[in-house]
This record gives sequence, structure tokens and C-alpha cells, in this order.
Amino acid sequence: MVRIRLRRIGAKAQPSYRIVAAEKEAPRDGSFKEILGFYNPRTDPATIQLHEERIYDWISKGAQPSESALKVFQSAGLMDRYTRFKKGEAIETLMAEAASAQTGRNITNKTERTGPSKKSSKGTAKAAA
Repeated sequence: MVRIRLRRIGAKAQPSYRIVAAEKEAPRDGSFKEILGFYNPRTDPATIQLHEERIYDWISKGAQPSESALKVFQSAGLMDRYTRFKKGEAIETLMAEAASAQTGRNITNKTERTGPSKKSSKGTAKAAA
């Protein structure tokens, strides 16, 4: 069974994810069949890039999205468009809508800082003494 799930990439304490189609039994960072998108939760707002046409194809073939992938899809509006695709709406109009939604969603790609930078307190302790 094929699952659509997140594959972690990035350095230690700096996660970003690829959205991939992989076998259910494969490890999280193991082999995969196809890269379907990219997700970076560290930017404000989160960067989400999806190949929606390929995701529609995989879901129609029976691939199941994981819980985390489903949350990313819902935040991007993909699942609403997929239900419209199943009802018979033209894929060209859905892809145009997805492209306009993606440009509005990715305003800035700057990574936000989560806290103050860590500086050595050795120099300030000696100066104060």
C-alpha cells in the first residue's frame, strides 16, 4: 500500500520536509517512489509547494495520505479541490486556482528566528567583575 507522507530533510533542529509517495512499510527517511512537494514549517507563513496534479493521480490510484500530510493538504486547500476534481470539474481550472493560491500563500521565504541568539556569557561576567 502506498502512503503519501512527509520525509524529513534539513539539518539538526532545522526541519523541513519533502512530501513523497512511499510504501507503507518503508522507513520515514527511506526509499520513496516520487517527490510530490515540499513543506517548510519554519517560515512565516509556512512554505508549501505541491505538485497537485501528481497528488491527484496518486490518490486516485489508492494512495492514502498520512495524518500530517493530510493537515498540510488541508491548509493548502488541496483536499477541497480534490473533491471537486472527483465530481468532474476540469483539471485545468483547478490547477490555475492552485497556482494562484500558491503565489498568495508564499509571501516571504525568510526563516523566522525562534529565540535570541546564544552568546557566550564569559566575556560579560569578567567585564562586570
